[in-house]
Amino acid sequence: MAKTRYELVLLAAGQGKRMKSDRNKVWLSLMGKPLIQRALETFLKDPFCTHIIVTVNPDEIEMLQELIEAEFSDTKKPITLVVGGAERQYSSYNGLQYLQNPQDGYVMIHEAARPFLEQSAVDELNEEMQKSGAAILAVPPKDTIKQVKNGIIEQTILRETVWQAQTPQAFKSSLVLEAHEKARVEDFFGTDDASVVERTFSGIRIVSGNYYNIKMTTPEDWVTGEAILRHQQNKEVPGQ
Repeated sequence: MAKTRYELVLLAAGQGKRMKSDRNKVWLSLMGKPLIQRALETFLKDPFCTHIIVTVNPDEIEMLQELIEAEFSDTKKPITLVVGGAERQYSSYNGLQYLQNPQDGYVMIHEAARPFLEQSAVDELNEEMQKSGAAILAVPPKDTIKQVKNGIIEQTILRETVWQAQTPQAFKSSLVLEAHEKARVEDFFGTDDASVVERTFSGIRIVSGNYYNIKMTTPEDWVTGEAILRHQQNKEVPGQ
């Protein structure tokens, strides 16, 4: 299937609490570039991404404008900066309000703290969102999964039935907008956009991602992230 054009909502209005940082983690430098710059590069290079909406903290708008002017001054792709919300879901909703084609288009929603996304995964997600109307990147867990209550194991969950959700998450624009509006009316809070859409649409498909596409969350992730980046730069795949 041919790929289609889409818009991007890039979520960058976070904090640095679990990273034990006094600043938003997307501005932390990884081998010479902040995470947000690496995340932007992926979609600026993709010709099917027509418009980028970045949700950002109010006090970081000027800093992001300066980064775009310094590093991406030659891009013809429009980049819209939007103030994010106190929670991820609110940031997504704020960003979705600025879609240029909210009725007939497609949108991917990605976390700026995932700087290792590969173009092949974006391409596969692009094709699946057209077929299904909604799709997310995910990977099967490597470890045994336990369901626990009050520190006591209740049961072991079959790994074959469990996937670890990643981003991007891709939807028909009208579908995800409708789901977010319903969530606001009903005061529902989800942990990602897929959990919001699941309440109104039962056909979200999984696109198998890869384990490189980690979210930089804790200081330990920095060691892993540097190794991943070196492998990607050298076009090496561990174990092959």
